[in-house]
Amino acid sequence: MMDNLVDPAEPPDIQIARLKKISAVLMRRVETQTDRDGAAYSQFERAVVLEDQVRRRTEELERALRLLNESNAKLSAANSQIEGARRDLASAIEAVQEGFALFGADDLLLLFNGRFCWQMPEVRAQLRPGMRFADYVRIVSRSAKLHLPAGQTPDDWAATRMQRHRRDHVIFNLALIDDRWLQISEHRTANSGTAIVQTDVTELMRAEREQRERLLDNQGRIIRATLDHLAQGVAIFDAQGLLAGWNRRFRVLTGLPPQTFTLGTRFQRVTEQMLQLFRPAGPGDAARIADWMQGQGGQGQDGRGALSFELVQQGGGLTLDGFAQRLPDDGFVLSLTDVTAERDALRRLARANEELEARVAARTDELRDALAQAERSNASKSRFVAAASHDLLQPLSAAKLYLSAADTAGTNSNVQKAGEALTNVERIIEALLDISRLETEEEQLAQGDLALNDILSSLSSSFAPAAAAKGLRFRVRPSEAHVISDGLYLQRIVQNLISNAIRYTDRGGVFVGARRRGDKVQIEVWDSGPGIRDEDRAVIFQEFRRLHRRASASEGMGLGLAIVERACARLGLGLDLLSRPGRGSVFRVTVPLAAAGARNSRDNGDPRHLSSLAGAGLLVLLVDNDHELRRAMVALLEGWGITVLDAEGPEDAIALIDEMDFVPDAMLIDYQLNDAVDGLDLVAMLRRRFGWRPARIISADRSPVLRERCARMGLFPMPKPLDTEALYHFLSNVNPAIA
Repeated sequence: MMDNLVDPAEPPDIQIARLKKISAVLMRRVETQTDRDGAAYSQFERAVVLEDQVRRRTEELERALRLLNESNAKLSAANSQIEGARRDLASAIEAVQEGFALFGADDLLLLFNGRFCWQMPEVRAQLRPGMRFADYVRIVSRSAKLHLPAGQTPDDWAATRMQRHRRDHVIFNLALIDDRWLQISEHRTANSGTAIVQTDVTELMRAEREQRERLLDNQGRIIRATLDHLAQGVAIFDAQGLLAGWNRRFRVLTGLPPQTFTLGTRFQRVTEQMLQLFRPAGPGDAARIADWMQGQGGQGQDGRGALSFELVQQGGGLTLDGFAQRLPDDGFVLSLTDVTAERDALRRLARANEELEARVAARTDELRDALAQAERSNASKSRFVAAASHDLLQPLSAAKLYLSAADTAGTNSNVQKAGEALTNVERIIEALLDISRLETEEEQLAQGDLALNDILSSLSSSFAPAAAAKGLRFRVRPSEAHVISDGLYLQRIVQNLISNAIRYTDRGGVFVGARRRGDKVQIEVWDSGPGIRDEDRAVIFQEFRRLHRRASASEGMGLGLAIVERACARLGLGLDLLSRPGRGSVFRVTVPLAAAGARNSRDNGDPRHLSSLAGAGLLVLLVDNDHELRRAMVALLEGWGITVLDAEGPEDAIALIDEMDFVPDAMLIDYQLNDAVDGLDLVAMLRRRFGWRPARIISADRSPVLRERCARMGLFPMPKPLDTEALYHFLSNVNPAIA
């Protein structure tokens, strides 16, 4: 209730006075009024309680008044300190030599010093606290003191300035009129406000400009000295095509009048005067120079790209090589080089070259004739070697057959030695024939699918006796691989490697095997011979060169490895050699792998199942035009218990068959019978008459053409000199019952 009698907002002394007045009024009313029901006493009690409440309230008000006085005193002191700090800050800002302004987080101007925008009085006059940053930028952009770049409007400048304002930190130079400059440094404060510092950098900019001008002057002098030092004549033109500089060499080379070389002379005038003294050397150079002068001859803003041309002095003498090139400022530079000596040298060189070409052409014709003669001689040599080999092999084959017939029991040592000698001669002749064939490019290769084991097994049985005679271990590991190659050449390659290994190995052994390496097969021949030194590796593949032993007819003439290298090259096979002197060697021949499969032929037989020919009752037709060879063959076959009907040619064979009225069990027919009919033609005639009969074509011809023709007819050629073991193998598998 007491709270309703006083206003808490009034000062405490007024509230106390009012309460005292109320208390006095209440006491008087209590004293003057009588209450018959004892109401006066109740009023007295309430007055006492009220007085107590008034006293407590008074004390509280006095305490609040005391606290208020203390707070007012502290606030007054704080205001004094703030005012002092503000005066100190203002003094500090004014003491700064640069212009300073502070914008709040809301981009409103809070304060600035007296040097802020002092170079722009109209801007300075409009600055006031609370101004927005955008208004400040707008006023500056329209200041008469602001130097705007060419082509930039005040609105463009203001937009660029506002973009910079969005960055946290930015520093840039502001150009003013009268060649004055301000550096503006704007930074974001911690409370997202903006502090701007304006520094007058006019003197610094002027000093830098003076220094740059001095540097340019120095560079100009250096360029002038450089241009005068050049052997080329140089002239520089500005973007308008006006002469801006030149060197002494340009004046000397062109010979133009002195009045031409003044600053500002147009390029067209210079070129017109030059074309009066010089003529373009190349066709179309005059038109190109004219187009370039008009700005229509190349790339670039005005159509001028690089221009190369050549000028020759009227009346001859001086030749200048010209080159014009654009500069970064759209000007261009023209350079002239004296190439008179070079052109004279080129003309002399051209004449010398023509003379040399004529001499080379004449010499080439001579060499071409010599080459043709050499090729004819080489072809004649190859034909002679082939023919001579064929003619030599005929009697050699007959001699071997006579020896085989004379010593069927194999007990006559002299006959065996004679056979070995004939075999050595046969090998030499075969080697010479192989060399001749490998040197003939017309020799065609018959590459096909070969069962590698057919070659390895044949060579195993052929070389086993020779290895055993020397006490060597000889092993050929069978292989199921099929390869793509020429069968005859591949067999000769492996045969020569094995023969060479056995010949040079005195102890230990020789091992032959094949390894698969991806899509290829490596045929390896290992030996424990003396090995080959690195410096001798190139020698061993040369003809008639042998290491460790003296070359002789009985031990070969050093043609084996030469044949191996040339055959591998012709077949495209890899040939590698690994050797350690004193430990042995290994030769590797890499052959393409073919799909696996067996090579079957009804003429083939297994040498492990040879049966005796005696008592078989075979009737064999032999046709050969070589009388001695035919007699030797008859003697050999009859020694084996075979009935032989021999004829010299196709007509004799047909007449003999008609006269005797017989069907042969097998046929041995020479390939070269006469000009009209060869052995293959005779086989075809006899097969048409009697049906299929086992047959062999006997020939010293080892050409792929013969092998291909035989293959088409299901035949196999049997080369001369005849291998009696192969002949025995063939006849032992002939079944007389088919007759």
